[in-house]
Parts: sequence; structure tokens; C-alpha cells
Amino acid sequence: MSFALTLKSFLVDRHSNESVMLRYAESGNKALLTKLYTACGDDLYHFVLTLSEPILAQDICQKTWLKVMEKKHLFRDSGQFKAWLFTLARNLLIDELRQGKPMTGDINSIHDNAKALDTKHQQSDIHSVFEQTLLSLSFEQREAFCLQQEGFSLQDIANITHCGIETVKSRLRYAKQHLSKQLEKYAETDHD
Repeated sequence: MSFALTLKSFLVDRHSNESVMLRYAESGNKALLTKLYTACGDDLYHFVLTLSEPILAQDICQKTWLKVMEKKHLFRDSGQFKAWLFTLARNLLIDELRQGKPMTGDINSIHDNAKALDTKHQQSDIHSVFEQTLLSLSFEQREAFCLQQEGFSLQDIANITHCGIETVKSRLRYAKQHLSKQLEKYAETDHD
């Protein structure tokens, strides 16, 4: 019985993203990198897309995978591969934004979209209202919310965003309050 459990845990662990990354860091085998890309590429793009516009998101994702190849030796087995990947992407995105690259249009258009929500409620479906409301959140709140939706723990989010857990909790609370308030407005106007 214990041999079967040991064998099962060996096989499951061998195929985890962390194990694949460690083997990739050791060998440089491109098939292992492809496996990681297949497992995490869509999630990475979705995360970056929620924080920027599509062309910038594609660029950041491509740069992130290049960084994985360049910095593979820096990956440590002490955490999730996906958290490390998202941290690389976030840092690259922040660097781009500091250089003046636009994120999801510009700040004014995001706030204009948020103000237009009240008038669009009658014409929009719940998905577009949610998307517009998500875009109306501050960068930090949207980032924390999207990371939580990706399944990261509060500690993981704090590590990825380089802030304290209490800050993460506050950002999540404000994001959820804002989303809830806007969706309630939609529900009220949808039934009128």
C-alpha cells in the first residue's frame, strides 16, 4: 500500500509545473518549456490582458517567456511556478508602464467608461457590465482581484505584487465592493 502511494506521489509530482520547470532549468529541454507554456500560457495572457491592452499583453507575455528562458536558473523549488511566472510578467508590465506605455487605452478613457456604465446598463448584458466595471477598478485593485481569480493565495498575491497581505486584503475588499455595487445597479435597472 505505501509503495503504491509513494509511486503515485512520485508520478504526480514529476508532472507538476514546478517539477517540469526544475527539469527545464537543469536540461534546457525545449519540450519541457513547451509543456509549461501549454499549462500556463493562456492564464498568463488573460492576467496581463486584464491589466493592459491586447497588443501590450501579447508583447509582455512574449517577453515573459523569454525571461523564463534567460532566468531559468533563478527558479527555486520553494514556490509555485505560476506565481513566479506571473511575477516576471507583472514586473515587465510595470516597467513598460513606467516608460509611458498605455494600459487599456488610458486612465481617462477607463474612468469615462466607468461613468458611462450607468447609461449602458439598459443596453448591456451582465458580461459586458462586469468587464467594464473590472476595467474601472484601479490597477492595483484589478491586479489583486484577477490574481485571486487565478487561484493565488493572499500570500502569493502579496509576493507577486510586492506588498503586504493587509494591503492585498484591502485592495480585494474595495474591488469586490465596487464590483458588487455596479452589478447590483445593473440588476436593479435590468428588472425595471
